[in-house]
Amino acid sequence: MSKASRRTPEHDTPGVRIKNYITPSGLQRLKDEHHFLLTRERPAVTKVVTWAASNGDRSENADYQYGKRRLRQIDGRIRFLTKRIDAAEVVDPEAPRPGKAATRAFFGATVRYATADGTEREVSIVGADEVNLDRNHISWVSPLARTLMKAGPGDQVVLRAPSGTEKLEILEVRYERISVAPFRIPPGAESAPKARPDADG
Repeated sequence: MSKASRRTPEHDTPGVRIKNYITPSGLQRLKDEHHFLLTRERPAVTKVVTWAASNGDRSENADYQYGKRRLRQIDGRIRFLTKRIDAAEVVDPEAPRPGKAATRAFFGATVRYATADGTEREVSIVGADEVNLDRNHISWVSPLARTLMKAGPGDQVVLRAPSGTEKLEILEVRYERISVAPFRIPPGAESAPKARPDADG
């Protein structure tokens, strides 16, 4: 039950595999995280677990219990990333698009639109693994992206959301590099460089 709640819309239809569209930089971020977990974080945590296991009673050993739980989390994440990378269908937003496709919103488009009250907004349509609302990167399977799909400048579309409907006017559609935030080692990672006391202090 808990697993179903974490599934993305791409996995909702049993027996149907929806392509995992992703930008080149988005795929690189997944690969970087996968490589980090496999070659640095997992070995570092395994080392801690081995050390903790040598300290006696494992049932009362907090370091051992935490390490084993962390290893299960890492292995789960590695399996998830492997599947996402294997299913990736890379679409380069900078690739030339023929004819009307160059001015219509599809995966990889950056779309500027106006709401009914005249407020202008801009979003980039990216893969489910690249969503970043701080950068206005929305998933191609989101309600807004589905509403914008195939629309071009001057078109009016209707966004249907749980809160109601809203009319949007497409102002501009362009294709350019979408800057995805690169993978960074998370704070608290076992393999992260440890701060050392200042030798002169």
